[in-house]
Amino acid sequence: MAQGEKENIIPINIEDEMRGAYIDYSMSVIVSRALPDVRDGLKPVHRRILFGMQELGVLHNKSFKKSARIVGEVLGKYHPHGDSAVYETMVRMAQPWSLRYPLVDGQGNFGSVDGDNPAAMRYTEARLKRIAEELLIDINKETVDFQLNFDDSLKEPVVLPAKIPALLLNGASGIAVGMATNMAPHNLGEIVDGITAYIDNKDITIQELMEHIIAPDFPTGGTIYGYNGVKAAFETGRGRIIVRGKANIETKDNGREMIIITEIPYLVNKANMIEKTAQLITEKKIDGISAIRDESDRQGMRIVYELKRDAISNVVLNNLYKQTQLMTSFSVNNVALVKGRPYTLNLKDMIVHYVNHRHEVVVRRTEYELREAEKRAHILLGYLIALDNIDEVIALIRGSRDPETARNGLMERFELSEIQARAILDMRLQRLTGMEREKIQEEYDQIMTLIEELKEILANEDKRMQIIKDELAEMKQRYADDRRTDIEHNAEDFSYEDMIPNEEVVITVSHEGYIKRTALSEYRTQSRGGVGSRGATTKDDDWTEYLFTASTHNYLLIFTDLGKLFWLKTYAIPEGSKASKGRPIQNLINITSEDSIRSIIQVEDLSNEDYINNNFLVMVTKKGIIKKTTLEQYSRPRTNGIIALNIRDEDQLMQVEMTNGNSHIIIAAQSGRAIHFHESTVRPMGRTATGVKAIKLSNVNDTVIGMVCASREDASLLVVSEKGYGKRSPLDEYRITNRGGKGVKAMNVTEKTGYLVAIKEVVDTDDLMIINKSGITIRTPVSNLRVMGRATQGVRLIKLGENDEISSVEKIRREEESEEDTEITQNPQGENPDSENNITEDPNN
Repeated sequence: MAQGEKENIIPINIEDEMRGAYIDYSMSVIVSRALPDVRDGLKPVHRRILFGMQELGVLHNKSFKKSARIVGEVLGKYHPHGDSAVYETMVRMAQPWSLRYPLVDGQGNFGSVDGDNPAAMRYTEARLKRIAEELLIDINKETVDFQLNFDDSLKEPVVLPAKIPALLLNGASGIAVGMATNMAPHNLGEIVDGITAYIDNKDITIQELMEHIIAPDFPTGGTIYGYNGVKAAFETGRGRIIVRGKANIETKDNGREMIIITEIPYLVNKANMIEKTAQLITEKKIDGISAIRDESDRQGMRIVYELKRDAISNVVLNNLYKQTQLMTSFSVNNVALVKGRPYTLNLKDMIVHYVNHRHEVVVRRTEYELREAEKRAHILLGYLIALDNIDEVIALIRGSRDPETARNGLMERFELSEIQARAILDMRLQRLTGMEREKIQEEYDQIMTLIEELKEILANEDKRMQIIKDELAEMKQRYADDRRTDIEHNAEDFSYEDMIPNEEVVITVSHEGYIKRTALSEYRTQSRGGVGSRGATTKDDDWTEYLFTASTHNYLLIFTDLGKLFWLKTYAIPEGSKASKGRPIQNLINITSEDSIRSIIQVEDLSNEDYINNNFLVMVTKKGIIKKTTLEQYSRPRTNGIIALNIRDEDQLMQVEMTNGNSHIIIAAQSGRAIHFHESTVRPMGRTATGVKAIKLSNVNDTVIGMVCASREDASLLVVSEKGYGKRSPLDEYRITNRGGKGVKAMNVTEKTGYLVAIKEVVDTDDLMIINKSGITIRTPVSNLRVMGRATQGVRLIKLGENDEISSVEKIRREEESEEDTEITQNPQGENPDSENNITEDPNN
């Protein structure tokens, strides 16, 4: 730099510069090299090879051309990288053990499954496979966008029209920067059936798609061992699929057995596998094999493991599976570019994006064909006008000084366009014959019919979808073949739930949040008035607060004081004896320390649409607020729970019941009053709504103690007080009132009875399980408790110790038990439990 000349140096932060440069590089690798496009399933290099071969004219029905000629075409026009990168890619596209449906037809040495290198490109020849041309068909009908090549001298397609879903058929693999993709190949017939099913039902589930698309189908065959990995890959886009080679046991003439391998897992190098096996035999890590031979030829693969005389074939085979590449895993990672950005896609996502692409191709192709048809119709109409006035046209042309004058004359005289006038001037004399005139008229009529059809296609999406289905059906008929990869289910496919018997259990939850499940048979029936048997072992300040029966396969919806909801499978609750303490609920669900369980509902199936949309959850709070919401709103389990009810200050959730929308609701307060109204008076609300008033409480200290959603005509209403008194009354004695009123008297509450603690709907075939705060439980049949008036005091249900109180009451279904399992405990003091005075008051109070 000359002295005095001003320097132009711009200081930059090297960290920022390196960060920006690396991001640019990584995006280039992701978008332009390593990841396939979800629409045509190709990376740029594959797309350029196929397009370059079409431009070169090496179609399936034309002669082969030297691979070097094809590579040079692609390099010079579209892909400015190393020739080996292009050639190796083209070679892989021709290998039937690499691609489920090869796209290139190779002639010469294109390598082998043993990992042998292909011959140099100057020795081999290639052309397109017919199935590859289906990816390119209609590309000249403006169906896809084109972009400039690397030197802006030519245009190349951004994506191919892809009449076949190549991404699903052949899969893809690639390592980008910070991400990778590894997509499995599938069977064309299955994929077409799956796509057709999606077009017929856009709301189809992945489970339903899997009825058509069973599993990946690898080009080398083999056996998929276990289905859980396939299921995970289809549902999430990620999964580990175990693949085994196919093996048969044969016996030689001398009585020795041989293991014959006819297929090996996908992407396994056969020569390396055999070498590794021989090494393990030498190192004595695999025993029982006396010789290995590779008898593979052009007719197929055949690897022979000769066994020693005393070897057990199944043991040796399992050893081969365990220690060699005869069993490998294929880790599915479905990452593809969607609108230029990488996404992990499940099975349905890939189908949706492919169908959307084909729909766009059909629309653009139809628009192009419509434009071309209208252009042709325009010219034909000009021909017809000229032929109808042929003498005048000839005279006008003969009298014109030059073509331009003739053209202008035709345009003015017959109101023709310039295009029509030029076409008439270019028309050969033979078109003036009568037969040619008929041909032009016939062609014009056909073109007009075609135009109507094309317009109808553009106006009707169902027709466009039918075209996609018809074209796919054509592809299936032309290219579909039998599945090569078998599926063998194993123990992993059976979930833990499948191995647990579906049986009734008793779930108990203590006041401090200890939960357990116990076999129902552990609780033996006793008569009313008995002293009970020892239940859960609890601390002095803890007692069993909730007890209910559930099926081991059902979901439990766990509602808390603060209005949160958690999901738990019944079998996931630890099992314990009747006297055991259980485990803290915090170990099973993410409940906070200041919250506690309030209500638990068991549901049969959260995936049944009819079930979850026609059942409701009715919730009531301590302050008398009620809310009804469809079960569907709570049908999507989340690990951290959800807000089930918006709780106001100084209130808490009291009880939750599941209904069918047609129940009678009775809500009782500790003061002894209860209100009865029909469920229809409570409209369904959103999941986080607060609710409406259910009952007007008698004073600020009064609280709701329970709710019954009655639906059985033969049921009666049971109320229990904290000091052990209870009674049954007919439901019709509780007159129906408006929601939000004070209600009627449910029990004559005195100092002797204590406040109300429970209200239940019961029938004669029910048993009652009563638990007090000291941990004593008693089970007694409801039929032992006679029906009496609504406003009576009731009779003693359980003898309580001094300062003891009832903590929980639950009804359970009576089980058939043998006489020796039934413990009948008479009143030890010899007094009649029904001897208490039944004081009756005016039932209208």
